Amino acid sequence: MFNFDFYNPTQILFGQGQIAAITALIPPQARVLMTYGGGSIRQNGVYDEVRAALAGHTVLEFAGIEPNPSYETLMQAVAMVKSERIDFLLAVGGGSVVDGTKFIAAAALHEGEAWDILAKGGKIVEAALPFGTVLTLPATGSEMNGSAVITRKATQEKRSFMSRKVYPKFSVLDPSKTFTLPLRQVGNGVVDAFAHVMEQYLTYPVNASVQDRFAEGILLTLIEEGPKALSHPDDYDVRANVMWSATLALNGLIGVGVPQDWSTHAIGHELTALYELDHAQTLAIILPSMLRVRKQAKRAKLLQYAARVWGLDGGDEDGRIEAAIARTEFFFRHMGVKTRLADYGLNHASVDAVVSALEAHGMTALGEQREITPAVSRKVLELSL
Repeated sequence: MFNFDFYNPTQILFGQGQIAAITALIPPQARVLMTYGGGSIRQNGVYDEVRAALAGHTVLEFAGIEPNPSYETLMQAVAMVKSERIDFLLAVGGGSVVDGTKFIAAAALHEGEAWDILAKGGKIVEAALPFGTVLTLPATGSEMNGSAVITRKATQEKRSFMSRKVYPKFSVLDPSKTFTLPLRQVGNGVVDAFAHVMEQYLTYPVNASVQDRFAEGILLTLIEEGPKALSHPDDYDVRANVMWSATLALNGLIGVGVPQDWSTHAIGHELTALYELDHAQTLAIILPSMLRVRKQAKRAKLLQYAARVWGLDGGDEDGRIEAAIARTEFFFRHMGVKTRLADYGLNHASVDAVVSALEAHGMTALGEQREITPAVSRKVLELSL
């Protein structure tokens, strides 16, 4: 196991009725900016509950943060923070709203060009406004980590940044607030969480038994509970397990002391930036092909994955590996997320465009062993057609 430095200061308030608890977690004198996306939080009652909890505070609102939040929109919020002297942010929504709010928190206190925060991966973030979150869509894990992904529409770039300055102070996770989610978002969320685990787990062994078992437990839970969330959308226990799995998938715990991949995400981000596919759709397309192309480099962990997650522990090793990948692909489709580029109307020209974008953005040595060159990325994309 590698050396590691684990840090996670986010307070989690889990369960029904927890939105009311945020009243005591925000300084009473704070000027609060409530950030959110479209109108769904008004329809499912979350908006009213949040406003009631903030009744004693000075509150302004910034709506319209998009899926795959855009730099252009977020800079409008940054201007509002500065002009209105905001000193606390509250993100109400899914991972895109939370990611966007992290950027707002950092950019509002940044001296100089805000895009540099993303261009330099967050290394220059010296301070950020405090913020909390009320999560309505379990998927990204952004409610309990210090990472965010932002898109610049003008240049079709999707960049990420990380900083310990942008961990939420608190996050409210109420599974009942996910009952009314469209099934497409439910399926996307489960696939997103599954892929997050795979990027940290399915690399090569370093004798990190605790992290492996945690990761496998999350994968098994998603496999068991994900389809139930589609067929029984108002089952609180199912939603609770899915929600907590998505948070644990990317709160740092299963990734400490182990090699991490993230090549599927890197390629997927370019697909989203160029063709506006849902993030989870890109992961469902790329991950199975990535595993097939790199099955020798990942052989030991693929066999472990086949045995411990899918119960495949007999017969030919290559057959077990392919069966595990095929079951992964089937699971994504079972969650309603298609797994081929052609399913979304993309073809060989799209492959060329994605590879060119990867090269332009310096994504030329990806993966846990930095062996994924543009040529390997092309092979993965072509296999995904």
